[in-house]
Amino acid sequence: MNNIIDYVWLVPLFPLAGFLINGLLRNSLSKPLTGIVGSGVILASFVVSVLIFLQVKTGSTGTVTLFDFISYDKTSIPFAFQVDQLSSLFMLVITGIGFLIHLYSTAYMHEESDMHFARYFAYLNLFVFSMLLLVLGSNYVIMFIGWEGVGLCSYLLIGYWFKNIEYTSAAKKAFVMNRIGDLGFLLAVFWLLAKLGTVTYSEVFEKVNLLSANDITIITLLLFVGATGKSAQIPLYTWLPDAMAGPTPVSALIHAATMVTAGVYMIARSNILYTMAPVTQSVVTIIGVATALLAASIALKQNDIKKVLAYSTVSQLGYMVVGLGVGAYGGAVFHMMTHAFFKALLFLGAGSVIHAMHHEQDIRSMGGLKKHLPITHITFLMGCLAVTGIPPFSGFFSKDEILMAAISKNPIVYVLGVAGALMTTFYMYRLYAMTFLGKFRGTHEQEHHLHESPTAMTIPLIILAVLSLVGGFVGVPEVFLHNANFLKDFLAPVFEKSTALQTAHEISHSTELMLMGAATAVIIVMMIFVIKKFSKYEKTLEPSAGLGRVLENKWYVDEIYDAVITKPVNVFGKLLEKFDKYGVDWVVNGVGRTVQYASRQVRLLQSGQVGSYVLLMVIGMILFFALQIFAKK
Repeated sequence: MNNIIDYVWLVPLFPLAGFLINGLLRNSLSKPLTGIVGSGVILASFVVSVLIFLQVKTGSTGTVTLFDFISYDKTSIPFAFQVDQLSSLFMLVITGIGFLIHLYSTAYMHEESDMHFARYFAYLNLFVFSMLLLVLGSNYVIMFIGWEGVGLCSYLLIGYWFKNIEYTSAAKKAFVMNRIGDLGFLLAVFWLLAKLGTVTYSEVFEKVNLLSANDITIITLLLFVGATGKSAQIPLYTWLPDAMAGPTPVSALIHAATMVTAGVYMIARSNILYTMAPVTQSVVTIIGVATALLAASIALKQNDIKKVLAYSTVSQLGYMVVGLGVGAYGGAVFHMMTHAFFKALLFLGAGSVIHAMHHEQDIRSMGGLKKHLPITHITFLMGCLAVTGIPPFSGFFSKDEILMAAISKNPIVYVLGVAGALMTTFYMYRLYAMTFLGKFRGTHEQEHHLHESPTAMTIPLIILAVLSLVGGFVGVPEVFLHNANFLKDFLAPVFEKSTALQTAHEISHSTELMLMGAATAVIIVMMIFVIKKFSKYEKTLEPSAGLGRVLENKWYVDEIYDAVITKPVNVFGKLLEKFDKYGVDWVVNGVGRTVQYASRQVRLLQSGQVGSYVLLMVIGMILFFALQIFAKK
């Protein structure tokens, strides 16, 4: 096996096999066997991904064509996989974190029946397969197949407990909102086909100069519409917090390893198009900043442990989008990677808390869990330190790279980014303090049964905590150590053309150190203040007022969407239904009834009585002669 890249098809094949085995044999497989198959196939994919990564690291890349997928006229779209620095990194994240989430699920979902347990793992395997297809495809069509696959899997897994109407509504909401974004993606693909006759990345990027500036702007904007759906940006972000209806490991998979990273990957893959579209870059930056701030402000007043983390994800995705908008594609991918570590950790930690609290998710009814869940506590705290950018945790390095790129383009973006980081500090340590510190505020029965999670759940927490701590050292900035940003060097070939077109706006090391130090100091002061304040939290039934109430209700965005879009569409739909029922149906049925009536009347002529026939014949002859006479005159 000299060239492992030739066997890249094994990476998505293993999860597909797991999906088929667990899906088709769900009535006969035991839980242990289901867990072994479901987790084992992802581990196998991870092993192959590591081998491929090691080969790519030496500079070896390539495209593996499996068969001719679509062929018409002079256009050919192959079913091919592209292995390069970007896809190999995403493969590691998807399969590595995906495996830990599968392992965690074997314990977390143990209360399910054998059949539903197998159904759950089949969906998880299909989710990973779809995401791998998305990042491995060598053209936009294969990417779109994976794109739709993750959309379908999110629908199936968010609505996994399908007997709960609220959960199925959340699944439908995710499905519909993503379809809106998908329309933009599809239009961009058709636009590329019409203008260039190809959708293969290498050919598109070679022929990009044949496109006019307007074409590039429209194509990138349409692609970005797709990204706002998958990566939960304004205005299509509201499905993600509601996606918490699914099992907690599913939330970890969606937020860390699969779906929400799709939009970031797509823009990073299309980096040369975006670099040549300054208008689109401005739009992307504005949307990213607005999303980061809006979601962070909402998270300040949420009390559901998973909802806080969900809005945190939306906010962090906003940072990644800002990075893409200012041309720091490597920084965005870096933050995607570190975010995958600490957000998977935080969601699985939240699952461990919910597991111990017997499905309680309101942090106002928790507190004092530190002594009962020691492993969960320390790993969750490490996740908080990482997401808030406390050095030397991973989030510090990746977020700093984006903010430094932002200040070189526009200082206002930097200031807003720091404001978002402060809000992140507030809501994350409020969550931590209200959950793990102070006095327990739950029931006596809950307190009596508090316990640390089983090993299958704590091992993934420990591994992810270590990654959250050390993961940032692959991208140490120049200001600390010369030539130590290994990830930037590794990804450089993917962004080579974009880098050549961009004008460097580097700030001095002294300025960078000053900004970094000031931001870190403010964040640490905020962290200490919040922990001190909320570790003494006492449960109260008094409702929030003023801005607090607005934030609790998520700026009423769902209500506004409901009033401006959902209700008018429903009214219009009912009008169409009535038009169909009393208009179209009346005309169609009326024609049918008229024909039936006429047929019944004509049928009377066929009475079988000879006298009637002779009479009709005589009448006919008289009429005929009468016509002849009048016609001659």
